[in-house]
Amino acid sequence: MTLESERTAIAEAERSAIVVRPSRDDDVDAMLAIYLHHIRKGLDPSEAPLYDTPQKDDLKRRRKNMGKHRLPHLVAELDGAVIGYAYAVPFRKRPAYRYVVKHSIYVDPSHLHRGVGRLLLPALIDACAAAGYRQLIGYIDAANEASLRLHKACGFVQAGYLSSVGFKYGRWTDSVIMQRSLGPGASTPPGAPR
Repeated sequence: MTLESERTAIAEAERSAIVVRPSRDDDVDAMLAIYLHHIRKGLDPSEAPLYDTPQKDDLKRRRKNMGKHRLPHLVAELDGAVIGYAYAVPFRKRPAYRYVVKHSIYVDPSHLHRGVGRLLLPALIDACAAAGYRQLIGYIDAANEASLRLHKACGFVQAGYLSSVGFKYGRWTDSVIMQRSLGPGASTPPGAPR
């Protein structure tokens, strides 16, 4: 067995042990730690004071509010520890956009590139479709090739490109807008039989 095939076998075994489930209040500490890592990683230390750090109660309140509105909020758990999470929020607040959601996925830095996102994203797609949403939107850093590949593998297509919309570590970054239809998508009006 080669080193690469051994790594693949280990990653597959670990992925099979990961459980994706709805988040709970007791997951908030782990989710907050994961989120803060990714936010701080994306900012130059001199920019950090400009960023308002979310608090545990803020995340709890947001998570509960999302549940009230049929918006999925999922975690990936391995051996009882949260190693990633994903959620969807309204794409726009206006009523015309009520069938469209946008999503975010965050993975613990020690579990990146091990297939956690590959488990979370399909579960999130299924949950959004089951809740009656018709389109799922993602904004992905153009330099994040792994995330772009994952989204394409899950049926997303590029719907737009935003140049120089982020500023991280002293440079401008681009965002790719990815979109995926859910359920019948735009083929029928909302509430029509499938």
